[in-house]
Amino acid sequence: MVSVNMFELIPAIDLKGGHCVRLKQGRMDEATDYGDDPAAMAAHWQKLGAKRLHVVDLDGAFAGQPANRDAIRAICAKMTIPVQLGGGLRDLNMIEGTLNLGIQRVILGSVAISNPALVTEACSVFPGQICVGIDARAGMVAVHGWDDVTDVAAVDLAKKFEDAGVAAIIYTDISRDGMLTGPNLGETVNLARAVSIPVIVSGGVARMEDVKACATHANDGICGAITGRAIYEGSLDFAAAMGVLK
Repeated sequence: MVSVNMFELIPAIDLKGGHCVRLKQGRMDEATDYGDDPAAMAAHWQKLGAKRLHVVDLDGAFAGQPANRDAIRAICAKMTIPVQLGGGLRDLNMIEGTLNLGIQRVILGSVAISNPALVTEACSVFPGQICVGIDARAGMVAVHGWDDVTDVAAVDLAKKFEDAGVAAIIYTDISRDGMLTGPNLGETVNLARAVSIPVIVSGGVARMEDVKACATHANDGICGAITGRAIYEGSLDFAAAMGVLK
């Protein structure tokens, strides 16, 4: 159970070639460029009241190893709020190197399927700093930059880490991501109710009504919602949303 006043609205910065971009449904050929200074963008969201920043290393996610290190380091240098990062992290050395850039917690995605023992080990070595990213199509986990859909149900994967010490699960409905169609809140709430790990909604959060709807499920274990394209294109006024949540 999460307190309603602990609910976070988290702005997203996706990195591709050192630029701040957003994708539609995870397709790299559907990238919209929002500027070549991700650190300035991060500072903008912090100034508007963000309490946490969500960063995705898209190049790293597709390559299977971290990229965009200079941009990540520059973002962390500007931030006084915690930054969480996912994309291409496959072993403890990569995780440690990323944390050393100033990242507060890392998100393990595809590796949670291929090497779940790494998640458990990482939680032990870096307590409170490991999240699991579960990306799904029709409730089934997708991996490797969302290119491959597995036969593993998202809820079943989440349950594997019930006692591992995972700080949060970021659950993304790929079909909603970047589409401004509203989140798949029903599926996300079902997952949150199935585990004791706090869950962050990702994908489709586009309007004030979406934010309010997510926040009403804090008692079901929803601790936050990530928003990207909506705050860049104006369908969601981030500062106004932060004011409503207060």
